Amino acid sequence: MTAAVQYAGTGRRKNSVARVRLVPGNGAITMNGKSIEDYIPFPNLREVVLQPFNATDTLGNYDVLVNVNGGGFSGQAGATRHGIARALLVVDPDFRPALKQAGLLTRDARMKERKKPGLKKARKASQFSKR
Repeated sequence: MTAAVQYAGTGRRKNSVARVRLVPGNGAITMNGKSIEDYIPFPNLREVVLQPFNATDTLGNYDVLVNVNGGGFSGQAGATRHGIARALLVVDPDFRPALKQAGLLTRDARMKERKKPGLKKARKASQFSKR
């Protein structure tokens, strides 16, 4: 089921990597072989994925095929958003100002802080006991 015209983009967020393909269609989003409603259970994260289309007024113009792995729902939604924004740049370079204004082209560099020795997590210490 490969269409003649495809636009690709790679998005990353936290530990998630999303490989995104845009195919001209009616707006169906497929993530790892499932529809987005089945794959991402939270409506607010599904809205995050649609942000690049809302910024460029192209909602419903493209079918989105996503292979995403690593991380959780939030990271995967952010990675997919980043990948869609990059793929839309391939579709039409004139989208750059709108996507840049919305902050969708910048890779979110925030990562989980590393665990420190002697602590339970990055900053959480065990409870102090006087005796």
